[in-house]
Amino acid sequence: MSTAQRTEQRVQPLVVRRTEAEVLGTGPDTISLLADVPATGGFLSATRTTLGEGQDGATPHYHRVSAETFFVLGGVLQVLLGEEIVTAREGDLLFVPPRTVHAFGAAPGSGADLLIAFTPGVERFGYFRLLGRIRDGDADPGEIFEAQERYDNHFVDSTVWRNARRSANS
Repeated sequence: MSTAQRTEQRVQPLVVRRTEAEVLGTGPDTISLLADVPATGGFLSATRTTLGEGQDGATPHYHRVSAETFFVLGGVLQVLLGEEIVTAREGDLLFVPPRTVHAFGAAPGSGADLLIAFTPGVERFGYFRLLGRIRDGDADPGEIFEAQERYDNHFVDSTVWRNARRSANS
């Protein structure tokens, strides 16, 4: 859907209360599903993600269509941006344009609390639910690769990221 088409359609304002958000995972690693494309007319997908000390968030990947924005609510985050590792702290914002390889995880010795937004929105809740089913052993890990196009989440290898996380967690 183009920006003009989204602008022309009527989208209602959205308020998501903390107690209403679906939460996947168990502390300290959780994803709160805040807003997805059906509720935002395709403008936005948003989650709140919390990571325990040194925990990985997402492996290296890129999005063909959506930009991804991270706002660090608390803690310290390590982020791969292309071939560079960046450290972001509470109050920092990172913008990742489409087709930019990126990954993220809580920095060693720290947890991280993040607001993550995709613009334009791409259906993400199904993706996070699939990850949960894989984690729980209720889905085959290969399903995530089969769903790359649907969720605009394309996995790649990154030696830079692999080496940074290995040395940080050793």
